[in-house]
Amino acid sequence: MKKAIHAYEQPVFGALLTMTAGAMDAYSYLLHGKVFAGMQTGNLILLGIRLGERQFNLCWRYAISLLAFFTGTLIVRIFQRNKLFKTHGTKGRQIILLYQASLLILVAILGTHISNFGATIILSIAAAGELQAFHQLDGVPFTPLMMTGNLRTLAETTWDTVVYHESAARHRLSTTLLIFIAFTIGSALIAVTIPYLGTAAILIPAVILLLAWLKLAH
Repeated sequence: MKKAIHAYEQPVFGALLTMTAGAMDAYSYLLHGKVFAGMQTGNLILLGIRLGERQFNLCWRYAISLLAFFTGTLIVRIFQRNKLFKTHGTKGRQIILLYQASLLILVAILGTHISNFGATIILSIAAAGELQAFHQLDGVPFTPLMMTGNLRTLAETTWDTVVYHESAARHRLSTTLLIFIAFTIGSALIAVTIPYLGTAAILIPAVILLLAWLKLAH
């Protein structure tokens, strides 16, 4: 008998999460010092490059994002150890979605009054919450903030679908493709809307998070 998949592990919900992740990374990169909110591997690479180029004055921006992400993970982990989260998994995750959306709305309210330093901290904390709370999709490991592992899955399932005609691989292929497209759309939405909305463009991923919250509420 096939195990029931929780609402927060379903493909459409995962697509909303990855769309949010793509939007947050694009926003932080374009408007706040070319630093990624969630893709910390990218920040580590950029930190290493700046160190190698001896541009030590630029290193702090990446280090701050790494530290904020670390802190954000701890915040959510503390909540996950709470009885509420353990007893009511879906409601606990709804709280985390609202927590994330609130942080993004805070960045929008502060607008141009917040420094790159401050925005990076808030955005990285928000991104960390997403990765810590949501790391399963269709019952298998899933990373909403990073597409490298998903790219590997896409290649693997494409081969197994085309060559071996496996139905399970076909299903996972369509799910992974949906995730890829959603991440790209999230990034594109920010790039398109920043010229019109400016710093308020961060409300786009906030709205997407609220849509994800509504999906869990029903």
